[in-house]
Amino acid sequence: MSLLDKINSMKMPFAELKGVTFTEAEKDRVVAKMLVRPDLCTAFNTIHGGAVMAFADSVGAAATVINLPADAKGTTTIESKTNFVAGAKEGSTVIATATPIHRGRRTQVWQTRLETEDGKLIAVVTQTQMVL
Repeated sequence: MSLLDKINSMKMPFAELKGVTFTEAEKDRVVAKMLVRPDLCTAFNTIHGGAVMAFADSVGAAATVINLPADAKGTTTIESKTNFVAGAKEGSTVIATATPIHRGRRTQVWQTRLETEDGKLIAVVTQTQMVL
């Protein structure tokens, strides 16, 4: 089973609710996309900051899962920091790319860049995942 197949076979109800689609998965890089729907927006038909953070959290968590040690029981986010750079309009697609900063036995740290399809930077999220 490929790493992308492994991620796509995981049950991630909140990611599904947001419409997250995983498109690439390697040990050092996980990519997903999400359509900015009206129910993910705030005023002025712009993606809500919480939707940005939740999207990045789902991608970072998936990246952690495919990098867990064999004896791990799972993972959970213990810290997350978001730098918001720009908005994304309703109807656009946001692409999240997670890459590792640190992969240890007890924690992993991932940085996720969120951009529009034309490459406009929306946010950079750094999250720490605890290995359970």
